[in-house]
Amino acid sequence: MDILANLATGFSVLTWFTLSLAVIGCFLGTIIGALPGLGPSNGVAILIPVTFSIGLDATAALVLMTSVYYGAMYGGRISSILLNIPGDEPALMTTLDGYPMAKQGRAGDALVISGVASFVGALLATIGLMLLAPLLARVAYLFGPAEYFALYLLAFSTLGGIASNNQAKAALASCIGLGIAMIGLDNTTGMPRLTFGNLHLMDGVDFLVAIVGLFAVAEVFFFIESHGKGSSIGVKLEKVTVPVKDILKSGWTMLRASLVGFIAGILPGAGASLGSFLAYMSEKSIAGPTGGFGTGVPRGVAAPEAGNNAAAGGALVPMLTLGVPGSGTTAVLLALLMTLNITPGPTLFTDRPDVVWGLMASLLIANFVLLAMNVPMVKIFVRVLQVPPAVLLPGVCMVSFVGIFSLSGSYFDLLLMVGFGIMGYVLRKLDVPTVPIILGILLGNHMEDALRRGMVLSDGDWTYLFSSPISVGLWIAAVAGFVAPMFLRRILRKPQAITD
Repeated sequence: MDILANLATGFSVLTWFTLSLAVIGCFLGTIIGALPGLGPSNGVAILIPVTFSIGLDATAALVLMTSVYYGAMYGGRISSILLNIPGDEPALMTTLDGYPMAKQGRAGDALVISGVASFVGALLATIGLMLLAPLLARVAYLFGPAEYFALYLLAFSTLGGIASNNQAKAALASCIGLGIAMIGLDNTTGMPRLTFGNLHLMDGVDFLVAIVGLFAVAEVFFFIESHGKGSSIGVKLEKVTVPVKDILKSGWTMLRASLVGFIAGILPGAGASLGSFLAYMSEKSIAGPTGGFGTGVPRGVAAPEAGNNAAAGGALVPMLTLGVPGSGTTAVLLALLMTLNITPGPTLFTDRPDVVWGLMASLLIANFVLLAMNVPMVKIFVRVLQVPPAVLLPGVCMVSFVGIFSLSGSYFDLLLMVGFGIMGYVLRKLDVPTVPIILGILLGNHMEDALRRGMVLSDGDWTYLFSSPISVGLWIAAVAGFVAPMFLRRILRKPQAITD
């Protein structure tokens, strides 16, 4: 009953303005997800400066960005089904059966089935978020400096693992992020670190500058390099119908895939990619050789879409309750919260219940809005795939530069953003993941503070870091999370070879 009362509180803080922001966020998110290569992380990073430019409060800004997040997870399936080009990495598995259905003349059926599966996965994940997050927040009160240090280590060990082809490169990215976090004045001694005498760096590097540079500006450089070849021209879609029979047959598949995806999303670093993969492979094993997976079956479309959207909701659980992002996009959302002077963690549910439960209420509404959008408005979203890069590129640049300058009014931040964009471009060329860099900038100081507090409490005894069952368990999970992708990556990359 407490959950219902809290949810009622969440609905009470929503206004027509915030609801309209949810609708706008769903629309923009679906468009961003449909454009090949952008994905939810880039989309949220590009739009974060807009929230400050128009002066949104904490609840409104979070509603807008999470609606964009959910919308992008929905939209990734459009280009996957129609063009065999995943809108983002989690949508990769959708190409295996979605594109064959499109070649069979059932593109409309595949889009509708995937839209319903996305709705089921996201809705169940939102309900799971409401049920599980308050419980995990209570458990988080048991966390001390040792536990938080191990938790941050777990996040660094896992977040870049599967996305990169090399664990050493993921570790290098984490170290780069931690190094950037050290720039500025030391919190304890007040001594400048790595500033090289530059007064602009005394306050450290603003993580929003780093995020927009590494994601948005770097993406612009890739667009320039490819001359817009990632955009698609001439995509046509005939009449869209609702295949009720196929949707009903895929009902249990959607439920099972949602459960698998939600659990994968809760794990720090697993994210929607692993949720989509596990959901598809589990349903393929259940169906057996006669299931026809990979040839264009509705269940092969429903499973990965329900899985990746459920994982997107599950990733919000550790972000809100522990302050540790469960995916790359939630790392960007964490930066938004910190910029708004909101500290995620167990106290968030008692200090700012209006923000937490307003967010959950808006997510419930956003799911229904996305379902209503993604069936009758599919033809509109398909036309977005025809946007020429000559129009898209200037828009992305303008939003990035104006948004960052409106935050600080400093030309140095603009130069720094371009520098991060160049660094992001180079690192992605070298297959070094950029998400661990963002995580290092966001959590580096918190990790350092937890280590220092632990050493003060234990009088310098390093064994204090292993002094509780929770910390030991987190250390074991961190080691396993760093090693496991070395074995999982071979399995995860096999479906990509099929699509090539």
